[in-house]
Amino acid sequence: MIKKVIMKNLICTGCAAKIEKSLTRLSYIHTASFNFPNQTMVLDVDEDAYDETHSLKEIKSIVDSIETGVITMPYEQRHEQTPISFLKTYKFVILGILIFIGGYGLDYFDLLTPRLNVLYWAGYALIAHKIIYNTYKGLKRKEMFNENMLMFVATFAAMLIEKPFEAALVILFYSIGEHLQHKAVEQSKKEVSSLMDLHVDFAHVIENGETITKDPMSIKRGDRILVKNGEKIPVDGVIVKGTTSLNTSSLTGESALKNVDEGAYILSGNINVGNVIEIKAHKEYKESTISRIIDLIENATNKKAKTEQFITRFAKYYTPAVTFLALVMVTVPTIFNPHLFDEYVFRAATFLVISCPCALVLSIPLSYFAGIGVSAKHGILYKGSNFLDSMCDVDTIGIDKTGTLTHGNFEVAGYTNLTTLKIAASIENYSNHPIAKSIVLAFPGTLENFEEIEEIPGKGMKATNNDTVYLVGSRELLVENNIKNVDKKDTAGTNVFVSKNGTYVGRVVVKDAIRMQAKQTITQLKKRASITMLTGDNADTASEVAFEVGNIGYKHSLLPEDKINEFEKLKNGKKSMYVGDGINDAPLLKAADIGVAMGQGSELAIDVADVIIMDDDLSMLEKAFDLAAKTKRIVIQNIVISLSVKFLFLGLATVGRTTMLMAIFADVGITLIAVLNSLRLIYRKGGKSREVKHAH
Repeated sequence: MIKKVIMKNLICTGCAAKIEKSLTRLSYIHTASFNFPNQTMVLDVDEDAYDETHSLKEIKSIVDSIETGVITMPYEQRHEQTPISFLKTYKFVILGILIFIGGYGLDYFDLLTPRLNVLYWAGYALIAHKIIYNTYKGLKRKEMFNENMLMFVATFAAMLIEKPFEAALVILFYSIGEHLQHKAVEQSKKEVSSLMDLHVDFAHVIENGETITKDPMSIKRGDRILVKNGEKIPVDGVIVKGTTSLNTSSLTGESALKNVDEGAYILSGNINVGNVIEIKAHKEYKESTISRIIDLIENATNKKAKTEQFITRFAKYYTPAVTFLALVMVTVPTIFNPHLFDEYVFRAATFLVISCPCALVLSIPLSYFAGIGVSAKHGILYKGSNFLDSMCDVDTIGIDKTGTLTHGNFEVAGYTNLTTLKIAASIENYSNHPIAKSIVLAFPGTLENFEEIEEIPGKGMKATNNDTVYLVGSRELLVENNIKNVDKKDTAGTNVFVSKNGTYVGRVVVKDAIRMQAKQTITQLKKRASITMLTGDNADTASEVAFEVGNIGYKHSLLPEDKINEFEKLKNGKKSMYVGDGINDAPLLKAADIGVAMGQGSELAIDVADVIIMDDDLSMLEKAFDLAAKTKRIVIQNIVISLSVKFLFLGLATVGRTTMLMAIFADVGITLIAVLNSLRLIYRKGGKSREVKHAH
């Protein structure tokens, strides 16, 4: 069972890793993974052994033993505000600065040397109290290699070699930088939340003729809900009274107005922009589309990209390595020039300050989080930052025809005779397939009833009535049943053949219109990858559609199992993608490295696919590639900037060419630059959703 715990203000990467490791030592926790941008610890727990109240106390105790100032709370309280007074947070630091100024007076009048100036040391202890305390907690756990230890050793060494102002400034700027990092992470979360704007705050529930305003979480199946103009639909349900228009932008990114009438099934999160309506809840809030999408977006970064995984491993070995190098920087030169010991200590201290890996470990997850948030604004939902990252490596795309390249709105384009149409419509009336429905709608007369109906997966249907056997379906179905004289040449479209008592009767031809965006989108995607359409339709239909959308490759007359085999043959060794409607393409969506489901949030699409395009706008697939490339580019920029500046300043520190202030810039300054660079994804031109359009 998965449980989530909020850990606000936890931005120390090393501390998070230690908390993860410590939590897995509890008998009821199998795995623990911290989501930095979301400030959420995701736990895989033993359901029988996990007790919410007791377990949360144990988890909080572990967190507090590793890092101070972290607010640990249940996931359900994640939207609650916990304001912290600035004065309360930094009272010891402010007091330390005042005492430090007093120490400067003793130093100025030569009353005490810096090394023996008790006010300097008292001021340092207060200013650095959090770092000192965290270092102490680390030593108690026998964990020496962390950011707090690096900062403590560096500043304590500066105090010993009579550079108290450098030590104090390092801690002050480090504290300011840490505060700004908190603000930057919090701001990024707010910006991403505002991009999505999905939360539903209240619902008007009708009880005994009265309207009561309730928390959406309290809605039960069957409740009648009143939705006024300008309000969001709180749960998925059916309109039982009224007609209106819905703004669908929250779910699809496309601000088109959708007209809905009584009996229509509508999804939570859409905004009522017309008349007052009443709906009957079909789901509770936790099961509704909007709740599932919020959960999916907020936790998408739990599945980490390869770059994130590499940086986590890099930080694990990086800190002990730089600590060892700092020790070498002191010991080796001192052997040859012992009189310059203080200088070597100062160089090593500066080296340690520069070496903190915060810029990489904080900014890279934040970049993916921002990319996922902006994508969600456009109606593109990722189930993990690993899929956002992998989009850039896709070289093979398999794509479904019906409902993806075409609208999936079938119409009968022709038939052999009225008898053929009547038999086909009467039998297809027992099927829910879109093609079957189109044939039923095309017949104007009274349909026949049948005693027995058998559906033959992927081929058609068999019906029996008064000892008369009918077959309706593919040519293959009729040939397998030894029906003679079946038309050998297909007409463009879907050909549905009909036989009666072993004699061929005729066929019905059904066509599906190609989407307006299909050709333009496919033309752009062909620049990125090879594209092949996989369809169960005949060769003529497949050829016609493949040519019209951009002359792509195609495989025709495929049964569901054939599609998987053909798709496996297409893979070139990099990353493969399959794009389908998320219903009958579920096996292919799972077989691909990245499964992309088209459609307006169907449950199967959300469950099976890795990427969900909420609207039926195929052009959003190109937008998904575009946003993935921009995210990857910013991640690479952050890596290059951070490592380049780090290694440059580390090199300068080795030969004594840096100051403590320069070291702080190389640590805190570069971290802030990297974080702000990550936020460019949110503020970039074109980050807004499309303008409202009226549905036709």
